[in-house]
Amino acid sequence: MTFPLAFRLGTHGYRLHVVGDHQYSVWNVAWVAHALSTNPLRVLDANIFYPHRWTLLYSEANLAAGVIGLPVYWLTGNAFATHNFVVLSSFVLSGTGTYYLVRYLTRDRRAATISAVAFAFCPYVFGHLPHIQLLMTAGIPFSLLAFHRMADEPTAGRGAALGAAMGAQGLACAYYSIFVALFIGFAVIVTAAVRGQWRDARYWVAVSAGAAVALAIVLPLFVPYFLLDRSSGFGRTLNESRQYSATWLDYLTAGAHSAAWFVPTGWKDTSFPGFIATIFGATGAIWSWKSGGHLRYVACLYAGIAVLALWLSLGPAGGLYSAAYALIPGFSFLRAPSRFGMVVTFALCVLAGLAIAALLKQRPRTAVVTAALLAIAIAERVAPIPITPNPQIQPVYHFLASQPYGAVIELPPLSRKFAFTRTRYMLASTVHWMPLVNAYSDFTPEAFDDNLEAIAGFPSRASLAVLGKDRVRYAVVHLDEYRKNHQIERLETSLAEAAPHLKLLYGDNRSRLYELIGTAP
Repeated sequence: MTFPLAFRLGTHGYRLHVVGDHQYSVWNVAWVAHALSTNPLRVLDANIFYPHRWTLLYSEANLAAGVIGLPVYWLTGNAFATHNFVVLSSFVLSGTGTYYLVRYLTRDRRAATISAVAFAFCPYVFGHLPHIQLLMTAGIPFSLLAFHRMADEPTAGRGAALGAAMGAQGLACAYYSIFVALFIGFAVIVTAAVRGQWRDARYWVAVSAGAAVALAIVLPLFVPYFLLDRSSGFGRTLNESRQYSATWLDYLTAGAHSAAWFVPTGWKDTSFPGFIATIFGATGAIWSWKSGGHLRYVACLYAGIAVLALWLSLGPAGGLYSAAYALIPGFSFLRAPSRFGMVVTFALCVLAGLAIAALLKQRPRTAVVTAALLAIAIAERVAPIPITPNPQIQPVYHFLASQPYGAVIELPPLSRKFAFTRTRYMLASTVHWMPLVNAYSDFTPEAFDDNLEAIAGFPSRASLAVLGKDRVRYAVVHLDEYRKNHQIERLETSLAEAAPHLKLLYGDNRSRLYELIGTAP
């Protein structure tokens, strides 16, 4: 079984995009697990957009997700089982990280449990089930936990632990790695100012150790990204981020049944933090500030994180995002400022833990109050999660898996307008892992787009020349697609004319597999 989509899907076109995102995630996690178990040094050379290199970096690499799923893939070889295990693990890890962070700050297991549920299962995460990288939120609470431990007892070892947590988040999600670096940097400054650690050499040695370890972990991934960006231009313009910026409606939108009473128009993301997080988070910030001492420091830190994240989520219209884009390295890779909304929810959940811990200390019947708050936190996150059977992989791909290794062109190649539907080719490739000429990613090589029109005319002389130049060995022809577009007669005529260059290896009513012969220059 597979978790397919998100909630409140609108047009048919958007549904296709969501399906494409989900199929891409399944392929991505499976590819990393497959590569790590067979040839780890070539993990970045994913089997898409052959013959280009480092193609895994054309979108989110999801290295951490692949590592998490590696045991399941090694045992089953099943891409869907691997992906679903990673999805479930992401909730467990996120909840665990939040639990230990809040418990460290409050010394209250009950408050920590409620905060963990509130963040791990927040509407934002459920709204992005098709995007595996956006489920990898665990590095945020674990990084803050490591920071607090380092700040309370500054040692190089604890600084290294902080760097390891930040580095792990960098391998899990590029967006969140930038978020973590930004807000840990903010925490370093706030802590030094509020707790007077400006002149504490041990503090700065520990901070430096953390930065060094984090860089050491992410640098092997960042360097190829940097080189590809210089040659191909991965960066996003500031104008691109405007359409993916949050609005105030986003913070009132959720996919849960509890928020069904309010379905605004014009929302872009499900950034509603939840009732527990919002009410107790605001209360925790105010109460902790008034309490003074350590609690005031915690309130100042997490309220500051919430405000900054909210401001940044508004994108260029808010002003702060434009300044960060100009001044902070890495912001040019971002396209969706609305994703900062997840950090707003995280900070509110931590502040909520402070308020709940204080409330439970003042109530004689704490078990009843704890159970009630936990039940509310769970109930308000109940949402429709459609679960559908795994798509059936056509027999042609199982036959292809038995053939000698070689690059594959899938036909029709599909136009730029519907490029995201090429993810079905990628999903099917988890059966055979042959290199694919045509695929989908956030970035598409210019050379592929230039050859798309020629390839679409397969098996024309021009298409065979292009494929022969790159030594493509196989062609999978999907007859259903040609019938649907009333091109089947043209195709059959062209195939007959190109017979000397094609060897039929497999055929059924839906598809055929050809080996290309004598087309290489």
